[in-house]
Amino acid sequence: MAVGIEGISFYTPGYSLDMVDLANARGEEPDKFTIGIGQSVQTVIPNFEDVVTMGVNAASKLLKSDADRAAVEMLLFASESGVDNSKSGAMFAKDQLGLRDSIRAIEMKQACYAGTFALMQAKDFVTLHPDKKVLVIASDIARYGLKTPGEVTQGGGAVAMLISTDPKVAVINDDSVYESKDEKDFWRPIDSDIALVDGHLSTDIYKEMFMDLWNAYKKNTGLHLPDFKGFAFHLPYTKMGKKALEQILDEVTSTKQAYFMEQLAASQFYNRYVGNLYTGSVYLSLMSLLKEAKGYQAGDRVGVFSFGSGAEAELFSLTLTQGYEDVLAEQDVQGMLDARMKLSVTEYEKVFESQKLDSSDDSETEGVALAAEGKLAAGQCYFAGWKDHYRLYKTAK
Repeated sequence: MAVGIEGISFYTPGYSLDMVDLANARGEEPDKFTIGIGQSVQTVIPNFEDVVTMGVNAASKLLKSDADRAAVEMLLFASESGVDNSKSGAMFAKDQLGLRDSIRAIEMKQACYAGTFALMQAKDFVTLHPDKKVLVIASDIARYGLKTPGEVTQGGGAVAMLISTDPKVAVINDDSVYESKDEKDFWRPIDSDIALVDGHLSTDIYKEMFMDLWNAYKKNTGLHLPDFKGFAFHLPYTKMGKKALEQILDEVTSTKQAYFMEQLAASQFYNRYVGNLYTGSVYLSLMSLLKEAKGYQAGDRVGVFSFGSGAEAELFSLTLTQGYEDVLAEQDVQGMLDARMKLSVTEYEKVFESQKLDSSDDSETEGVALAAEGKLAAGQCYFAGWKDHYRLYKTAK
């Protein structure tokens, strides 16, 4: 019995910042951002969007009918940008998606890795319950602060996946290897909305854990680099995937090395124009690879390297299924990216600062709601502000 990804979708808000503009405003050479880091544009998150709204807006593309919603037995919501210290983002999302009450809904957190844990839990559940489906949402906002070293790697968005025994995109193979280490490379204190990071240490751990898992994977499976069509990497910035892949390219010929670098470029394309979305990053990379690369077909094996600072990582493979192109064709990611409103650096800074909402200030509710109206398509979920310290969500008319 095959279990895998039946559907996959992506959502990011409708505002963007050009990295050349940011570099110029910060007194940096644009090439440092566009080539050194590998980012061209990043999504800017308005104050009427958060991880719940983005997750709902991504998942709504998969749940188009009452029958689709009724088929969901479990909702797993992966995020390190939770909206409440107690209540799961999954509970807010369940209500906004119109899912029935007789399901399980829970939030998972471990930096950027939690989306993969959710995916594997979904696979295990469906394996035991072949007639059930699980909705996985990986939604995050990367915030490092204005005029900080990490500013260029901000961004946000959500990837939603429907897991079932009808894997129209890919089968999740039973070949995972994983590793967990207590590392001090990235964290966000409970009293801060800004992440703290040791970038050099995080890069070293990323590369080290990839090699640990790659060697374990080859030993466990007997598979080697030529057995793969391509790879999707966790991309906090697009250059990170290159740092991992280059470590194993000497296992193949120079011709094959050039081929895998081409596949890497295809897998980086969407992330280059969105920025970091933490738990969803590797799955946006997967969508980019399957959409932008050429010559893929059913039966091809794709590697997936998921990493979360702090640190946890997993390496596994997917096998593409017949008709996966049709599923990806329904997702007009490029159209969504092109339709975003480009902000000046000054406008971006104002939007960034506007996220600091006080849950005791009900007077902000109206302002946030009015900001959303007219800027979202009908049916899109948005954050409408606070009422008695409680988050309110609405759907644009």
